[in-house]
Amino acid sequence: MGYVMNRTEKPNSISSDFDYNYGEEFVPCNFESANVFATTFQPVLYSLVFVFGLFGNALVLWALMKHKRLKNMTDIYLFNLSLSDLLFVTTLPFWAYSATSEWIFGDFFCKVVSAAYEVGYFGGTMFIILITIDRYLAIVHAVFSVRTRTARNGIISSVVMWCVALFASFPTMIFNKIEIVHDRLVCHIFFPPGNISSWKLFIFFKSNVLGFFVPLAVIVFCYTRIILTLRKNKSCKKHRVIKVIFTVVIVFFIFWAPYNVVMLLESLREQNILTGCALLVQLLIAQQVTETVTFVHSCLNPIIYALLGERFRFYLRRLFYSCLPPSLRCKISDPSHLASRDFPASVRSQSTGDHDSSTVL
Repeated sequence: MGYVMNRTEKPNSISSDFDYNYGEEFVPCNFESANVFATTFQPVLYSLVFVFGLFGNALVLWALMKHKRLKNMTDIYLFNLSLSDLLFVTTLPFWAYSATSEWIFGDFFCKVVSAAYEVGYFGGTMFIILITIDRYLAIVHAVFSVRTRTARNGIISSVVMWCVALFASFPTMIFNKIEIVHDRLVCHIFFPPGNISSWKLFIFFKSNVLGFFVPLAVIVFCYTRIILTLRKNKSCKKHRVIKVIFTVVIVFFIFWAPYNVVMLLESLREQNILTGCALLVQLLIAQQVTETVTFVHSCLNPIIYALLGERFRFYLRRLFYSCLPPSLRCKISDPSHLASRDFPASVRSQSTGDHDSSTVL
């Protein structure tokens, strides 16, 4: 019988193999250090990501629905990105409690929460891709984008990406269930006997390709073309825009690359290319740490993709201004009166396709 390698039991924790065969001469590895992290630090980190992710993404959704009314493609993508991140972070309290105790929420919620986790996880990646392509069209192909960057096309492409994220979560919906493992109820993927290795390799491939390599390729290509286009532009704001671009690329790589490297090493271990008890424990701890780091990205998305945009910051100020009591409003200028001075081209014109790079980014 295999040994429990990860006490968090989340759908993406593929290294939590309850059926792993360590060989006839196997001496049980000491997973105490990994279990300490899983039961002590992960619930705290999950709780922090939940609080900040819930606040940041809910704020973006509120601002978009309150003032912008989702009238263009950019707003629709930002709305769906925040919605997918919100869906993702709402599952973290369940995994945090399961890590410290056991799964007490039943088999039905095991499938529902796991599916929501996966859909939000991959949905966030899909909408990062769409936002990147939207910026690429708005700046590199500004004239062409007038006809393509419409609210209708934004809705259609968003529905397609939600379907992709839903399809990517099918293995979780099918195979996730609760079982008693070492006197604990766990919610985890339990693959059918005989095809365990094949299914695991498929999950590794899906996570690496959809979760990292495809969005990284899109980000690098689109933002490289954007930078080359901006360098020909004499706008004084192009340097700020380029800094934002580098921030997006670097943050994505820092938060996602380590986890995908660990997943690649785990797939090599699954094929017995990498072996050894010490390596097994190190990979488990590395997966727990790097996976938690990727979760932080859902908290940063509102800052990177919404709050760094000038137009969105303007609408956020309007939102806060509208929430102030009348006595304070008299002492503070209405942000709407500053629109013509601060945002001469972009805020007043919602029908031009948002070609101003300073507001698109």
